Amino acid sequence: MAALDYKPAGDTLKAFMRGDSFFRGLRGPVGSGKSVACCIEVMRRSMQQEPDESGIRKTRWAIIRNTNPQLKTTTIKTWLDWMPEHIWGKFNWSPPFTHRIRKGELDIEVIFLALDRPEDVKKLLSLELTGVFINEAREIPKSIIDACTMRVGRFPSMKDGGPTWYGVICDTNAPDDDHWWPIMAGESPIPEHFGKEESLMMVRPEGWKFFLQPGGMVEEKDGDGDVIGYKLNPDAENQKNLTPKYYPKIIAGKTKSWISIYVLNKLGTLSDGKPVYPDFDENVHLASEEIYPAVSIPIVVGVDFGLTPAAIYCQNVRGRWLILRELVAEGMGAEKFANLLRKDMATYFPDHRFIIWGDPAGDHRAQSNETTPFQMFRTAGLKARPAPTNDPVLRIGAVETVLCRMTDGMPALLVDPRCVAIKRGFMGGYQYKRLQVSGAERYDDRPEKNKYSHPHDALQYALCGGGESRKLLLGDTSNTKPSNAKASIDVFGHRRKVARSRFSFN
Repeated sequence: MAALDYKPAGDTLKAFMRGDSFFRGLRGPVGSGKSVACCIEVMRRSMQQEPDESGIRKTRWAIIRNTNPQLKTTTIKTWLDWMPEHIWGKFNWSPPFTHRIRKGELDIEVIFLALDRPEDVKKLLSLELTGVFINEAREIPKSIIDACTMRVGRFPSMKDGGPTWYGVICDTNAPDDDHWWPIMAGESPIPEHFGKEESLMMVRPEGWKFFLQPGGMVEEKDGDGDVIGYKLNPDAENQKNLTPKYYPKIIAGKTKSWISIYVLNKLGTLSDGKPVYPDFDENVHLASEEIYPAVSIPIVVGVDFGLTPAAIYCQNVRGRWLILRELVAEGMGAEKFANLLRKDMATYFPDHRFIIWGDPAGDHRAQSNETTPFQMFRTAGLKARPAPTNDPVLRIGAVETVLCRMTDGMPALLVDPRCVAIKRGFMGGYQYKRLQVSGAERYDDRPEKNKYSHPHDALQYALCGGGESRKLLLGDTSNTKPSNAKASIDVFGHRRKVARSRFSFN
């Protein structure tokens, strides 16, 4: 029997490899040894396979990455670092990339797949496998994970004794908090807009287990709780295989979001482009607790139509814009979203008056039934009006002006921490896409259309409808005229008589 000289360097890595679950997911920072552990696990399970009648331990595996370049430069490289050709046999570099290992009583077939082409997905669905290793699973949709679970446990066949163990193993860096991984791991709630069937797909099945490694570093904070630096985490795993200055060196020149995801192992969004709102400061503009609506002030709702519709609830309280709630959906037309929004209003703000501002393009008729989104909203009992402008420069400028404004010594814009899409968008998810050109860095002049752009478009419509675009055009940066709200309003709702419409997001 061949041998591998490997010892997991950390309690989480040990627990992962001791596990016997059908699905095992390992999330950790860069340098934590998670990919190597998964490669070793493929070989270890192959060595533990019961031999067939001829004394041969046969297994077949698929190792998956989302793109072909990443498969070659990272996944295959890691594999061959530990299973080099001069020891384990020649690697076939012709597609599909395959490493066939015949050594002693072992007969292992490892097929490497990049799922960036339709034919690759079809290839996966035709395989009969012992197990699957998915490298960097945050880049892989849940539908592919489900397809993998159907293809394992099929080799060797039952007539040849069947697999001793079979299943799916995954590793990943920290994904977004609305990704399938943290939802199924119990770290994030199922989004409210998910339908019944989609919600059921996110319930963790029996036999699925997720492992969370410690971050490579931890934050250092001052007396006010502000991050002033980072220090090595004594609980970090795989330290013996890293240079002492590995983490301090890789964080140099990196953004806070990059460090949070890749080093601290925290859920979040990494911005590769240029943030639309560089003046957003989560320590200033993000509320520390939920914001309660003021009862005497109408709620302004901005709506972006399309098949990824979004609605943002705001209040202008004595010149301050409070972002109370977001409603974001996918694959939903205007008619269905209007009914969903009407129910949402009645559920969370039953005693309030609403002013709804929508995308001016919503006055255009659909080719299918010649009905505009605004007409569909009226049919649902919602009186929505077009925002005063659809000029992206003016819309973005209106929000940016509020971000940079102070009112009575407080920020003029405050976001409820439960507004995840708005928060992530402000923190860099809503961005100008980097252009692939030589020379100096250049970016597109319009924000990239992604899952954060729709709620931020809705926010822009709300603030423009609320008078901010007009103030920007007139050059008026003074505070908004105080509304008729009670002077003692506490936006966090500690004075219950002022904010009696308490609600929660479950």
